[in-house]
Amino acid sequence: MKEGKHVILYVDDDCDYLDSTRLVLESKGFIVETAESAEEGLKAFKRCMPDLIIVDLMMEEVDAGAGLIKDLKLAGNKAPVYMLSSVGDQLHQSTDTSALGLSGVFQKPVNFENLVRTLQQKLG
Repeated sequence: MKEGKHVILYVDDDCDYLDSTRLVLESKGFIVETAESAEEGLKAFKRCMPDLIIVDLMMEEVDAGAGLIKDLKLAGNKAPVYMLSSVGDQLHQSTDTSALGLSGVFQKPVNFENLVRTLQQKLG
């Protein structure tokens, strides 16, 4: 927490998604740190120590999001991690989401009402 607000790290290479999600979450009282790549995401994690992390699955490489989640674990992450995916049900065929230790998966395009409700419930 920072200034009494939960800090969310959102990593996505799509600037439109970054901006719109940041605006929605900030309007609901969250502090949002963003990064446009897995590498930037890991640096941002170490800098801001977020309360919750949202990672896009497919960024600069097809499985960059899954790789970032593994790197976050190695860096000592204890925050809940949610993945964004545009591949839908096929995600479970290509990625072992349980092995990654995800708290959940959101389908793109994101339903912001559902996203905010889920994050509020998870963070209390």
